Amino acid sequence: MVTKTEETQLNRLESQVDNGGGGAWEYLCLVSKLKVRRSEKVLKHGLAILNDPKKRSALGPEEWTLYEQVAIAAMDCQNLDVAKDCVNVLQKKFPESKRVGRLEAMLLEAKGSWGEAEKAYSSLLEDNQFDQIIHKRRVALAKAQGNMYKQAAFCYEEVILSQPMVPLYHLAYADVLYTLGGLENLQTAKKYYSSTIELTGGKNTRALFVRVNMDCSSAIAQLSKGRNKEDKDSPDLQSLAVAALEKDYKYRASEKLTVLTSAFKNLKVSS
Repeated sequence: MVTKTEETQLNRLESQVDNGGGGAWEYLCLVSKLKVRRSEKVLKHGLAILNDPKKRSALGPEEWTLYEQVAIAAMDCQNLDVAKDCVNVLQKKFPESKRVGRLEAMLLEAKGSWGEAEKAYSSLLEDNQFDQIIHKRRVALAKAQGNMYKQAAFCYEEVILSQPMVPLYHLAYADVLYTLGGLENLQTAKKYYSSTIELTGGKNTRALFVRVNMDCSSAIAQLSKGRNKEDKDSPDLQSLAVAALEKDYKYRASEKLTVLTSAFKNLKVSS
């Protein structure tokens, strides 16, 4: 998560570069470091460096990192000709690279060649079944194709099996199941929202909110009628989630705490 200080630094540097004050490479490095998506800016300023032989050669080995960064930004912006040119340069330099192979698959995906992209991702996973980036791309691909949520759920199951201690995967899987709906999916979603809360030490606000809301949902309560006792949730979990949210808001957004407590009052829940 990007801090306010980091965001301020990034915005200041972006403004400097946009206004001709230099620092394009430093800006691109910071975008990469913070893992933020500013694709139009990356495409513009990255291409300016790559198209200048002197600036490009000054990067040394980082030149290839910039080609990759610009390729991904170009795909985001649907500038597929630029993306293809960047990928071709990298493929020529690193013909056996799985990382470049991943970019080639992403380019197929960006073109809408979903069948070919899926084959390419599956082939890459044969060499490394724990490649989390490829698993994420398969989830995105499944969503793009329409039968998204069922396929996305399957992909997240695979990701969680390979890396069970990453809370964001639990959260994403829970979100997909919640969207699919139905008693079984909702019950499983609640379990994964709960595991997200546990893995983050009660610090994931989204998981806490959704978990409390699910406990208070009359529709879910109707679906849950007749559940076995062993399937029912701990009566303390809702109270713990409410307490964690109140503590989080008190620390990070105290001016909104009264709004939160009012909402809980309307839902008839308390810590």
